[in-house]
Amino acid sequence: MHKLAIYDMDKTITAAPTWTRFLIAAARARAPWRLALFPAVGVAGIGYLLKRVDRAGLKQFSQRLLLGGALAPQEMAQLAEAFAEQEAMHGVLHGARAQIAADRADGYRIVMATASHGYYAAAIAHRLGIEDVIATEAKRDGQGRILSLIEGDNCYGPVKLHRIESWMAGQAIPRGSAYVRAYSDHVSDAPLLGWADEGFAVNAHGPLQKLAAEKGWPLLDWR
Repeated sequence: MHKLAIYDMDKTITAAPTWTRFLIAAARARAPWRLALFPAVGVAGIGYLLKRVDRAGLKQFSQRLLLGGALAPQEMAQLAEAFAEQEAMHGVLHGARAQIAADRADGYRIVMATASHGYYAAAIAHRLGIEDVIATEAKRDGQGRILSLIEGDNCYGPVKLHRIESWMAGQAIPRGSAYVRAYSDHVSDAPLLGWADEGFAVNAHGPLQKLAAEKGWPLLDWR
């Protein structure tokens, strides 16, 4: 029997969302003048709230504005590593560290599944001893440069569950031969929590608290 413990990242493992903070840190490091463009990200965020742009579109627009259209892999790796170092030291919740350690000690294979971009999520995961990362991926151009465009779909909601199932297939792990725990703070991960053998609502916002009460998912607070 394969034992999997699947963790969301933002506000589950980390105390705060990471995407905007990564963009700001990266822009400050490579092109501080781009920070003057940040108000436009806020305007785009309003467009998202009004449902005129989706999450993927907002993510792509924000990256292009603050980091440019394309970055060399080496430069992106440096930015990601610098951000991950700070996040691992100051942004990871102690409760998350403790649960990861407990699951690992119980023989679970730890997997991070996040809508965040893989180029920095993997760097954070590595610092937590997590080698299996399922995340949003960026397109690359013919020179291998990382673009602001998303490859495939944003790893969010039902897409995240589909990506997990595809990953399991690639790892030769049949669902019937796996026992799965899943941890998330957000109701968008309801498909994953319901699919898991054990779903945990962690640091849950209001909608997930309500759904967890209906579904019988335990509420955990790692803050």
